[in-house]
Amino acid sequence: MLRPDLQSLSRTLKFGGLLLFCLLMAGCATSPPKNTDNICAIFEEKSGWYKDVSKASKKWGVPISVIMAFMHQESRFKATAKPPRKKILGFIPGFRPSDAYGYSQALKSTWAVYQRDSGRYGADRDDFGDAADFVGWYNHQSYKRSGIRKDDAYHLYLAYHEGHGGFNRRTFKNKHWLKKVAKKVSARSIKYRRQLQGCEAGLQRTRWFFGLF
Repeated sequence: MLRPDLQSLSRTLKFGGLLLFCLLMAGCATSPPKNTDNICAIFEEKSGWYKDVSKASKKWGVPISVIMAFMHQESRFKATAKPPRKKILGFIPGFRPSDAYGYSQALKSTWAVYQRDSGRYGADRDDFGDAADFVGWYNHQSYKRSGIRKDDAYHLYLAYHEGHGGFNRRTFKNKHWLKKVAKKVSARSIKYRRQLQGCEAGLQRTRWFFGLF
């Protein structure tokens, strides 16, 4: 039997080891996927992401591939992503251009509207499931306010960037750089959709199986 002082030390070491394990697991959970070019690899690595994004897709009618392509463009799936700081005199870090944050790079003001409209007051911008739901919600608004099809990633992204008022006024008309980005998002959405066709049946079976427990 261990002496009281050794028992105390043993409990401290066990607690420290458990804390370290939890921190490591949390880091793994929030770190970006290793292969962001393949949606099947993303869902295989990030257990739970397929369930989250498919739930958002079903709720808002926006394809999984579109939601995932948006988050790839906005944050490369980094939970704590922020816009890069402006440079003063070319080298001094200045202010960030906006308070965009998280997987979806949602602004605080837009996120607050989403929370009120959806009733998800506890939603966080650095939570993947909440961010997927936000992207689905916003694109649903684009469908309602701007008449954009929910599978039209190109025009949906223009509305995501410019806002619905800006999109309806065609503020993107002379922004060739933005149109180029929107084309990239559209191409990735198509790529993700084709990849998903080859692995979604397996993902659905896995989701069904674990749903039994």
